[in-house]
Amino acid sequence: MFSVLADIVWPAVAIAAVASFLLAGVWFAVVIAKPYAVALGREGAPAPAPTVVTTAGPLVCLLLTVLTSAVLVEALDINGMGDAVVFGLLVGVGYLGAMTFQIAINPNFPRPLYYGVLNAPFFVVTSVLTSVVLVAMR
Repeated sequence: MFSVLADIVWPAVAIAAVASFLLAGVWFAVVIAKPYAVALGREGAPAPAPTVVTTAGPLVCLLLTVLTSAVLVEALDINGMGDAVVFGLLVGVGYLGAMTFQIAINPNFPRPLYYGVLNAPFFVVTSVLTSVVLVAMR
């Protein structure tokens, strides 16, 4: 399976990762900024100052997620757009969305289900976006 690394279209990986990172900025800073603070129990509190970890960390994680999807797209020989969307939904809902809820269900999240409902759509959308970009650029 790992022999497919030579077949990966690296510009597609970069484009999908950057697009997902930009979408994250819009999603978390604009679309769900206030509800996100509520889900974290931080309503009314100032936003924490950005750090290298909070800025670069999500980009690195998105890059790893995109790279993993690229390996699977190549290994599974996904070529059609319909299959790309189905694969993106499968990974987005089955892995990323489920993990979002699993991570939130602990005593440190005051509103875990609300947190999951706010976050999971981002991961599903970026998973589909990633799959479509990867397949379109094959």
